[in-house]
Amino acid sequence: MPSPTTPPADSLLQHRAFVAFWLARIASSFGFQMLSVAVGWQIYSITGRALDLGLIGLVQFIPSLLLALPAGHVADQFERRRIVLFGQIVEWIAIALLAGLSLRHGIHEVGILALVFAIGVAKAFEFPALQSMLPALVPAQILPRAMAVNASAGQAAMIMGPALGGLLYVAGPGVVYAVAAALYLVSVILLSRLRHEQAPPRREPATLKTVFAGVHFIRHRPDVLGVISLDLFAVLLGGATALLPIFARDILHTGPWGLGLLRAAPAVGALLMSLWLARHNMQRRVGPIMFASVAGFGVATLVFALSTTLWLSLAALFALGAFDMVSMVIRGALVQLDTPDDMRGRVSAVNAIFINTSNQLGEFESGMLAAWLGAVGATVIGGVGTLLVVGLWMAMFPGLRRRQQLHVEASGPGEPVPDIL
Repeated sequence: MPSPTTPPADSLLQHRAFVAFWLARIASSFGFQMLSVAVGWQIYSITGRALDLGLIGLVQFIPSLLLALPAGHVADQFERRRIVLFGQIVEWIAIALLAGLSLRHGIHEVGILALVFAIGVAKAFEFPALQSMLPALVPAQILPRAMAVNASAGQAAMIMGPALGGLLYVAGPGVVYAVAAALYLVSVILLSRLRHEQAPPRREPATLKTVFAGVHFIRHRPDVLGVISLDLFAVLLGGATALLPIFARDILHTGPWGLGLLRAAPAVGALLMSLWLARHNMQRRVGPIMFASVAGFGVATLVFALSTTLWLSLAALFALGAFDMVSMVIRGALVQLDTPDDMRGRVSAVNAIFINTSNQLGEFESGMLAAWLGAVGATVIGGVGTLLVVGLWMAMFPGLRRRQQLHVEASGPGEPVPDIL
């Protein structure tokens, strides 16, 4: 494998399908982030009720939870590119309707929530198929770098998308929706022209056994179970970002501008780390590096909890985002490479349940602890809990702790993947 200072033989730019996939990801991610800002502002301006802001999250979370396993089964039964394309077409139609109705001033909160729910349903089916497409676009040896480049698109959208949506909202929500719909249309066109090689799906009837096959697979693969469950509990405990408004106002004594910087810091750290990972292959000691990164996430959470100055808090959140990106790339690549292609959709669906649950429950857990112990106490417990989880998981999954390489050639689909020591 070439060194980072020499042009790699398997350059990502040589894989045109991946480039098209990445550009589509950028377009749709920016569109979705702009959409999220506009929906929140529009609903609150119409109703003035905070409850409706919570309903926006609820109507997206319900389909992501209830449809995850059926969506994973579908992703393994049909061509994944077509599933992603169909999902994005549905999302584009819903956003275009939001744009048209808003420009004509003919929409209300129920209509907005209904269209957001339709987008949530489409995304529930899109996610496992989208995750499962990436390993077919690049060689396994450079999949971690491809995942880092792909993640950079999402992080850039998280940083700049809301700002762009906020600026365009001055002209009205319909303008934001129109631009978001145009970005989704770009993504649809790119995906429609994408050449995606996939082995012919093995059609199976939808039974409880086939739908829950991803759960069964993960239970019998210690490394896959270890990384997915580690993500669940680490994010569940380390949800400091949910308490940022309290830290900004009551502890750091800053205003909305400071809160904006605090919210952006983890995404900036993650974006810069993703760009670094895109140029450097992780070839050795991936297990120890992953555990060290999650531990670094916990330490950064503790530093943020105890900080009373804005610059130190920003540095801690920056490091938190960077550490999380390292562990996310390793976890994501390991799950994809240890899973046979005909199971990737269902395994990705189970992973999606873990991710959505940890994010939602993590914010709830942080809020409840903060109500009892204060924001600082809740965040300290979260950081300490993350470090305890790392130690416990290193003891429970010794093969994962000793794992050296991401890419392991299995002897056949569905067979256990040996540890490389």
